[in-house]
Amino acid sequence: MSEDPMVAALLRERAGYVQRGLKDRVAAVDAELERHGHKPPAEMPAAQARTEAPRGRRARRTETA
Repeated sequence: MSEDPMVAALLRERAGYVQRGLKDRVAAVDAELERHGHKPPAEMPAAQARTEAPRGRRARRTETA
């Protein structure tokens, strides 16, 4: 996993497109990854394509009366 947040976000986006079979969108994300100096990953099964969401976010508490 990359430490660059933009590359990490692009990899998550790419994984979603791979899972849904959107090859044209995968190619567009690959081009952006290359622009950011990151080699696009080799094709992987959709089950392995998922990456984790960023950590450190907390859910809002629901208000109770």
